[in-house]
Amino acid sequence: MAKALLALALWLSISISALAAAPPKKPPTWAELTQVQQQVLAPLAPEWNKLDDQRKRKWLGIAKRYPKMSPEEQAKVQRRMQPWAQLTPEQRRTARERYKNLEKLPDAKRKTLAQKWEEYKSLPEEQRRQLEAAGKAPKQPKKSPPGAAKSADPAAPAGASAK
Repeated sequence: MAKALLALALWLSISISALAAAPPKKPPTWAELTQVQQQVLAPLAPEWNKLDDQRKRKWLGIAKRYPKMSPEEQAKVQRRMQPWAQLTPEQRRTARERYKNLEKLPDAKRKTLAQKWEEYKSLPEEQRRQLEAAGKAPKQPKKSPPGAAKSADPAAPAGASAK
């Protein structure tokens, strides 16, 4: 009996150390995703195989939670997925920092900023260009794709708020 317990203990210690030493599994390529994952992550198809492993894991986590989201949340995720993925790591970092800074502001200040942003967005294109030329337009990350300015939100997957 003692020999059996000793053998079991030895086997368990070897098994556990082998599991601990195993490298983390590489995220799947686009072709290896399930049909459901491909459907949810469709906006990322052109960039998927270029994404780093950490980003793929985060997107896979979102795809896993996707069925439990409300239709509004699902639409929001779909709408923001590709612009967010197209941002450079530096642009995503900047967006996360801006979001964190906005979260720290008092509610009144946040509401004022949101109102000003909506007013700016409702201006005619020509007036926005004039403000931009005068240096009075809201600053956005350089080389961001259309719609990327909205990406700094909690629905964005990056390591922002540990979703």
